[in-house]
Amino acid sequence: MRYLEHLRADSARLGEVARAGLGAAVPNCPGWTVDDVLRHVAQVYVHKVEVLKLGALPDPWPPDFSGLDSLQWYDDARHAIVDALESAGTTRPSWTFNPRDSTSAFWYRRMAHETVVHRIDVEQAHDVVTPIDPELALDGIDEVLYPTLGGPWWEEGDTEFPLDSAIRLTAAGRSWTVVADATSVDVRQGADGEVSAEVTGDPGDVYLWLWGRAGEHAIEIAGDADVVRAFRGRLSEASQ
Repeated sequence: MRYLEHLRADSARLGEVARAGLGAAVPNCPGWTVDDVLRHVAQVYVHKVEVLKLGALPDPWPPDFSGLDSLQWYDDARHAIVDALESAGTTRPSWTFNPRDSTSAFWYRRMAHETVVHRIDVEQAHDVVTPIDPELALDGIDEVLYPTLGGPWWEEGDTEFPLDSAIRLTAAGRSWTVVADATSVDVRQGADGEVSAEVTGDPGDVYLWLWGRAGEHAIEIAGDADVVRAFRGRLSEASQ
């Protein structure tokens, strides 16, 4: 996967569209403007520059960024994260939130997906949405299902959506089967086993629906629609 290539292109596009107006409302992030998105992404970038440098979470965090010009800060930060990733390579030990990957390679992938989702936010704000690379979207479906949803976050049963069901997602010939209850989420590659509901669609549409950037009109649902909505709620909890 060409993560750095996607990061460069999508971060440039995000900045380009943001310049059309920082005050525009972001449709799928209630209360946020393009300026909020820009400053959020800039802070994520500079945080990950420090994580890559230290191999650990920076503490204390965050510094006071309030006096920085949004566009200039964002431009500086997007160049800094690319430089930091290139310097780290893909094998440097690093703090991550993925129990299966404690290397800088995790941040190549995470920053590419952080960027494309927020690129969509500013494009939606200005009604100039462009497609997501299908290969990147498929990879993003895989990433949001694990570790974002399927990590070890649920042992205490702290969820408003206990589910106790199985759901399948399918896009471009790939399938993921998610089996969830109140205290666990198990993400399995493939289409084996019975499920209560299935979601299908083009890779980009399924990806954006998972991240709350597209509604149910963008996908096809078979089976129990309530299970699908509860699954989407559980994912929203995991990605906050």
